[in-house]
Amino acid sequence: MRIDLHTHSRVSDGTDTPTRLVLKALEAGLDVIALTDHDTFDGVPEAVAAGKRVGLRVVPGIEMSTDVAGRSVHLLGYGCDMHNPALNRELLAVRTGRSRRLPAMCEQLSEVGVPVTMDDIKAVSPSARSLGRPHVADALVAKGYVADRGEAFDKYLAEGKPGYVARYSTDLARAITLVHDAGGAAVIAHPWSRGNDDVVTASLLESLVLGYGLDGIEVDHEDHDADTRRLLFEMGARLGLIRTGSSDYHGAGKEGHALGCNLTRKSAFLELVSRIRARGGSV
Repeated sequence: MRIDLHTHSRVSDGTDTPTRLVLKALEAGLDVIALTDHDTFDGVPEAVAAGKRVGLRVVPGIEMSTDVAGRSVHLLGYGCDMHNPALNRELLAVRTGRSRRLPAMCEQLSEVGVPVTMDDIKAVSPSARSLGRPHVADALVAKGYVADRGEAFDKYLAEGKPGYVARYSTDLARAITLVHDAGGAAVIAHPWSRGNDDVVTASLLESLVLGYGLDGIEVDHEDHDADTRRLLFEMGARLGLIRTGSSDYHGAGKEGHALGCNLTRKSAFLELVSRIRARGGSV
C-alpha cells in the first residue's frame, strides 16, 4: 500500500484542482492520499468524490498554521469533522490574518521597486480560498520580477526580507486540542525544516504528548536529510508517536516534492486511522 499523507491543491497554494490532484496520485501509483490544504477544508469534498470515482482513498485533512514561541510550526489534522464550529472559527481567524497582511506586503514590495497589487495576486490565484505568501510569490513571477516561488521567498517574502509581514497563527497546543475535539488526529508537519529543530525539541514533543495527546510527527519529508529522519524516527518511537512520511506536493508550486517521493508505512497509517475512529472522526 502506497500512502502519501500531505498534499495541496489550488484551493490553497498548490497548482492542481482537487480532482486533478487525485488523478495524478493515481498515475503515480498511490493507493491513499490526504488532501491537507492550508487552513481550509474547501477542496476535500471534491477530492473525496474524485477518489471514489477512480478507486483512490482520500483522507480528509488540513495543514494548520500554528505558533511556538513566535516561530511558525505547521500541524496536520486528519479525519476532522469539517463542520466543527470551534475549529472552523479558528481557521477563519487564521485565513483572515493571512489576507489582512497582503495589502501591507504589497506596500512594502512597492517600496523596494517590485510593485504588486491585490488584483495581481487574485489574478494568479482565482480558486484559492486561503491566500498567502505563495500567491504573492506567484504574482511576482507573473510580473517577471523573479523566476519562481523559491526566488521570490529568498529575495522578498521570507522572514526578515523586505516583503515579509507577520500574521496571526494558532498556538500549537491549542491547535492540537481543536483537531482532537473535531475527531481528528494531530501530526506535526516537517518538524525540523526551516531551522525549527531548536523550537520543536524533544522536551516540547514530550510535553505535547503528555499534556495534549499529540499523535505523530512527519519524519520522511524532503526538508529532512537522512540523519534528521533517523533522529526523528528514534525520538518518535521513544515518545510513542506515529511517524509518517509524505511528499508535501504542491504541483508546480514546489519543486522536488513529487507525489509519492516519501511514503507513510501501512502500520503507521492504520494506527492513525484507529485513533481517528476512536475519537469519532472520519477517514
